[in-house]
Parts: sequence; structure tokens; C-alpha cells
Amino acid sequence: MHPGDWLLTPDERGNPATGIDDGRPGGRAWSDGNLVRPLVHGAAYFAELLAAVRRLRAGDLLLFTDWRGDPDERLAGQGTEVGDVFAAAAARGVTVKGLVWRSHLDRLQFSERENRHLGEEIEEAGGECLLDMRVRPGGAHHQKFVVLRHPGRPEQDVAFVGGIDLCHGRRDDARHQGDPQGRPIADAYGPHPPWHDVQLAVRGPAVGVLDACFRERWDDPAPLSRSPLTRLRSLVHREDTAAGTLPPRLPDPPACGPHAVQVLRTYPNRLLRGFPFAPDGERSIARSYLKALSRARALVHLEDQYLWSPEVVSCYARALADSPGLRLVAVIPSVPEQDGRLTLPMNLIGRITALEELRRAGGDRVAVYGVENHAGTPVYVHAKVCVVDDVWASVGSDNINLRSWTHDSELNCAVLDGTPDGRTPADPGGLGDGARRFPRELRLRLAREHLDAGEDAATTAVLCDPAGAFRAFADSAAALDAWHEGGRRGPRPPGRLRAYRPPELSRTATTLARPLNRLVADPDGRPRRLRRRRTF
Repeated sequence: MHPGDWLLTPDERGNPATGIDDGRPGGRAWSDGNLVRPLVHGAAYFAELLAAVRRLRAGDLLLFTDWRGDPDERLAGQGTEVGDVFAAAAARGVTVKGLVWRSHLDRLQFSERENRHLGEEIEEAGGECLLDMRVRPGGAHHQKFVVLRHPGRPEQDVAFVGGIDLCHGRRDDARHQGDPQGRPIADAYGPHPPWHDVQLAVRGPAVGVLDACFRERWDDPAPLSRSPLTRLRSLVHREDTAAGTLPPRLPDPPACGPHAVQVLRTYPNRLLRGFPFAPDGERSIARSYLKALSRARALVHLEDQYLWSPEVVSCYARALADSPGLRLVAVIPSVPEQDGRLTLPMNLIGRITALEELRRAGGDRVAVYGVENHAGTPVYVHAKVCVVDDVWASVGSDNINLRSWTHDSELNCAVLDGTPDGRTPADPGGLGDGARRFPRELRLRLAREHLDAGEDAATTAVLCDPAGAFRAFADSAAALDAWHEGGRRGPRPPGRLRAYRPPELSRTATTLARPLNRLVADPDGRPRRLRRRRTF
């Protein structure tokens, strides 16, 4: 297997202005020699983040971005609130720098106040946290990553990348009983919504690339907001609106593992004044999916918060049409996060049309599931994971929709493992790439949780096989669906999967939902020429 068969070259990234690629002739847009571990669920991630931040000492560096940050969210128990932990690091001499999305107004069910208060706690302790609104109108900074650097101790450098915000509702575990500090969403999920999510812990040279990604945003000379009202609020609240100087960038950490990592982003074509590091925007996340899916032959395992946008899922549909043996398993929320009279249809219409396109292309080779916990409460799937043929894996902040692929800022990591996985089938896709340890283990770990399956050899053999895994999901969901339809009599079958059946929308709801979906829920941030060509 050659990484360039799966990962983007600098030319394929399509953003020559960025400094994160190797600009030399024949240079690469990925780094080798990394060690990547999946941290499944917020409780696992928060515990590891807490320990790593507490180990930081004077002169070390903590860089973080966030979509929503609640300063009182506990990383573990009492006394581990995010704001206090980061502020304590700053107070003992750690350089703490944060970029948190300013957010829309709280009365629109966003997090303006919480994000501001997180920044205030860090600033009072000597750190610096900016509220960043350098986005397109209606857009968001959706990146969620933390970079920890240790001058003189590069072997300790680590970055955390994925879909987990530092906020209420995220500290759940595999039992899916929800975060004790729950944030209510749709009524079906209850007061402490069960939450399914994934973050990566990355060590090795890719940490330096993620450091550079943060610096590109930090050093953007554009004002944090162009809105006069927002600037006035900044003055009233005495916010920090000028980015201080970052310490010089350290050399990349040494190689420490078998994983090639490609850092991928979305940046929109920002109006009036583009990003200096992406003047035409960047859509390398979209382009990476297009390239990886062109090689899909056996099984795509997808976990996603949305799975919207026919234009986006067309690359999955094309892969299904081109490869008659390809199967697609998608795990999504059973109920959208918002269930209002306008917001529910607005959220559903893109998914309904996207699933119709997938099923036209793949028929019964497409299977879509929701998840519930053992009490029967739906689990909100917030993970953003894709595994293709047990060779290529992607984890990040990006969802499968136009907003994530073109309009908001996003960041993910695509991972290729140099370690073959010799379990049968040794080469699921049949292209000579061979199954690889990291993506296969990630897929198996997620599958075992959804199926309540063990790690015994017989179960593992079934799940390693793409056809076997596809059948196991279908059989488990069918049994649980039948148990519910039969009045829940007798023992509950093992597993947590429910077959996803989108509700029907009335003609009136559909008519109203389509423009709202395109303008509000799922806008397009591409330059006009790319929109016309329907490319990324």
C-alpha cells in the first residue's frame, strides 16, 4: 500500500496558501511515524485530557479550539471543571491560548454566554482566550482540538482531535446513561441525553502539524468580528480582541508509531476578506472522502450526526453504484437534536433526500441504524467517523453535509496504519492494500458496543468479514425491533441498534423545510464557480 493512493497530495488539497504541507518538490501532505489511539466517548477523552493538562508545567504550551465551552463542565468529578483546570495551568506558568467560536445569541439556543465565561476564567489566570467570529454569515468555528507541547520533552507532546466539545452533555461512557451535567436537546433524549462520540489522541510529528493549524487561525489579522453590535458588546464586556504573540513554534515531535496522519480542514470562501492561509477556502475534508471512497469495494462503516445533503452523499452513492459488492452501514441519531415545528422538518428534509439517493444506488446494500441504551432511551450519535475497507479511517469534527464540507471551519485526521491486520479477510477491498490494524480495530470496537458483542475469536471472525458484520448489524436490529413491537415481553435481546425509518413529512412541511434547510441548516460556502460545477 502506498499512502498516496489514499491520502491527498499537496495539489489535491487545493490550498497552496497553507503552511501545513511540505512545500518542497515531491513533498507530502501527511506525516509518518505517528501513534494514534481512539478515545471512544467523552468520559475517556476528558479523563486523559485532565491528566495531560495537570502534567503541564511552567513554559509548556496548551492550545485549544472549541465550538462550545462550558467553564463548569467537569472532566471527571468535583474540582475538575474545565475552566478551573485550564486556569490553574495558566497560573502555574503554562502558556494557554484558546480560540472559541463567539457563537450566535443564547436566545437562539446557542452558547454565547458560556463561551465568553470560559474565556474570562482563563484570561483572569494569565492565559488568553479569544472569541472568534471570523466566519461567513451564519457560520461557525466547529473545530475541536487541543494541542499540548513540552519544550525539551517532545516525547510528551500530544494532541486531541475529534468531535467532542468541552461542554455540558459530553461526559458519557459506553453505558450511555448521559452526562450528569446534561444539556437538554429533543425531548426523546430526556434531561441527560445519552451521547456517543469519538476523539483521537495523536502523538508524533502530526502534533506539529496541528500546532501549525492553530497558529494559522491565531495569526489571522482580520478582526474577530465585523459586526458593529458584536464589537460594542466586546467593549462592554472588556473582552480581549487582540491576539497576543505565541511562543516560537517548536520542532515537530519525533516519530513514535506506525501511523500516517493527514490533517484535513474545511474553511469557507470567506466573504470580503478571505483567510490568509486559505484565501479561496479549503475543502480538503471533502476531497479526502472523494478520494478514499473511490477505492471502496467491500464495506464503508459510517457514524455521523447528520448524514444530510444529496450533493454530499452522492460520492457514497457513486461508490455503491460503481462497486456491486460494496456495503454501507451508517449509524446516526434516531431523532434530530432539535424537534420544533420548524426545526424538525428543516433537519429531516436533507436526510430523507440523502437516504433516498443512497438507497437508489445501493438498494439493500445500504443499512442505516439508530442507537438506544439498555433502558430504551435513544442515544444521540455525535461521532464523526468513517472507515473504508479497514484501510482508511477518518475522525474529526466534520459531519456529512454541505455545512461541514464547505461552510464552517472543521478539522479531522485521516489515518493509515503501516501495520497489516492478518485476520481474515486479509484484503477486504481486493486492491492489494490489505486490512490495517488501526481502522479495523476502530470499526470492531464500535461494532462490539452497538451489538453488545464480546471479543471472543468467533465473534471477531464474524465482524472482521464485511458481509458478516453487515448481517450481524441487521440481525441484531431486527431482533431488538421485534422485541419492542411485541410489547417488550421476555428478556431484552442483546444489542442497541434500531433500524432507522425516516418519518414522512407532509407536502406543506416539505415545501417550507427545503429553503430553510439550504439557507439555515445546511448552507454552501463554496466559491460560485465550484457551486456551478458541483465540485469541491
